[in-house]
Amino acid sequence: MQFDEIIKNTNYSDSNKPNLLDYQSKYDDFDWYKDGFSKLDWLPDGGLNNAYECVDRHVKNGFGDKTALIWLGKNGEEERYTYSEFKDHSDKFGQVMLDLGMKKSDKVFIFMDRLPELYFAAMGILKAGGVIAPLFSAFGPDPVKDRMLDAGAAYLVTSPDLRKKISPILKDIPTLKNIIIVNKDNRFENPLLDDDLDYSELMKNVNSDTFKLVSTSQYDFSIMHYTSGSTGKPKGVLHRHQAVVQQMLTGNWALELSHGDIYFCTADPGWVTGTSYGMIAPWTNGVTQIIYEGGFSASSWYDIIQKYNVDIWYTAPTAIRLLMRAGEDVVSKYDLTSLKFIGSVGEPLNPEAVVWGERNYKLPIHDNWWQTETGAIMCANYTSTNIKPGSMGRPFPGITMGILNDEFDEIKDETSGILAVRPGWPSQMFAYWKQDDMHNSRFKKGWYITGDQASRDKDGYYWFQGRADDVINTAGHLVGPFEVESALIEHPAVAEAGVIGKPDPIAMEIVKAFVTLNTNYEQTEELRRELIRFAREKLSAGVAPREIDFLETMPKTRSGKIMRRLLKARELGEPEGDISTLEDD
Repeated sequence: MQFDEIIKNTNYSDSNKPNLLDYQSKYDDFDWYKDGFSKLDWLPDGGLNNAYECVDRHVKNGFGDKTALIWLGKNGEEERYTYSEFKDHSDKFGQVMLDLGMKKSDKVFIFMDRLPELYFAAMGILKAGGVIAPLFSAFGPDPVKDRMLDAGAAYLVTSPDLRKKISPILKDIPTLKNIIIVNKDNRFENPLLDDDLDYSELMKNVNSDTFKLVSTSQYDFSIMHYTSGSTGKPKGVLHRHQAVVQQMLTGNWALELSHGDIYFCTADPGWVTGTSYGMIAPWTNGVTQIIYEGGFSASSWYDIIQKYNVDIWYTAPTAIRLLMRAGEDVVSKYDLTSLKFIGSVGEPLNPEAVVWGERNYKLPIHDNWWQTETGAIMCANYTSTNIKPGSMGRPFPGITMGILNDEFDEIKDETSGILAVRPGWPSQMFAYWKQDDMHNSRFKKGWYITGDQASRDKDGYYWFQGRADDVINTAGHLVGPFEVESALIEHPAVAEAGVIGKPDPIAMEIVKAFVTLNTNYEQTEELRRELIRFAREKLSAGVAPREIDFLETMPKTRSGKIMRRLLKARELGEPEGDISTLEDD
């Protein structure tokens, strides 16, 4: 039986679903997995553990004195930790969790800013067999409650200020056994409430030499992230230790990570990029990672790159657009010549940003595509291939992607359709927690249905069009919002743009745009007409927006994605749905 037939005939909520590794010897396309596993240290009885591969393996192989982490505090602090010290701290926390009674696969939520202790805790939990469930530190009480209730949270690791913020909801989590408080450098007086446990005291009273790694296999759960859809509560996406294979190799091949590199990832660990490429990929590749507690600042980021001779920088399109807005004069004040690679992820990268990066950083910005559900990079622009600005790039070796029609059959190149992936990659989600029907609905005719709309050109490059439910049908023409947004952003007045389809009795939908302006531009009717005319010149009258509204701020998730569905709901006066990830004004 062919591999795709096996996948097609499998119930994806079944724990016995086929594993790609079982078939790799029969299929040359999957040989890259062998390369991944050959670089890993198998544990006794064939076990595999993400944290061991990130930390302990390097100590075992003689790299214990190498710097693993440089922490830059928001108040100017700096702390450095070698891989040996990282191992000691994470071993201690692993023993702390075992002493508290943590069982294998218990869900441990981490609700913290970017502190060294967050990473020590995460690795310790994984070593002790637990499942880490990171939360974005800007969340309010309700989204934290929704996620902890849904997962059946057993433990919470947090800081005094964030614990105080969510205190009212903690009594509503019946499964919660202990709350561990990290009071970094005694920033807060009287940090403990109720029966809270003090991180420093717990770590002080445990000996790392007593810790023994809990046996985990590649199939055991490791990380749980929550992702929001257009309706309903956020879904818990479960990943397994097996994901480390793809995270390590994509870090090496798609982001150019290798031993000796200085790496700066701006993603928050509360989101999947901040774990897959802010923890697992960099440390499995043995890099020195910069952890910056502060927020976005063009001058701060450039100063970090210059001061620490950063080799590889991984950030998001929203941040890049903000850097573009800050201007070229700021860039010219810093020496950024240490950089050898810049990557971007989270939403499509506008073509002009690639060109801008080439001009100002003397390097192109390499966009790539993946999702919370995929767990790792699936499609990328590589240093070994030409970049097509605006493209997602080409599939990672061993990954099969396709463009499908509404019947889930593959269609020809140069045609827009449903973006899909053949299942079986190591970092593939195992399940939506307690939502088997939703999980199974994502698999059709041997494909994983991503929910994105895209096209593929004759050279095999993929081009993102938008989410499937964002694509605009105007007079029978399918219009991707990203294409219109990219055109509008090229106008010097426009800082950000969001595009929706607005119902129309004649054309079914018309294209409507919302824009925020750069400084020194005023919201005038003349400018509105100019933007419409500009877009028509760029795109054609049938694709360009017929209406444009000005906004002071664009509704975005806290990870920086413009919430088009919220723009549409507000335009049409419809319910806004789940807004737990909405960025504060």
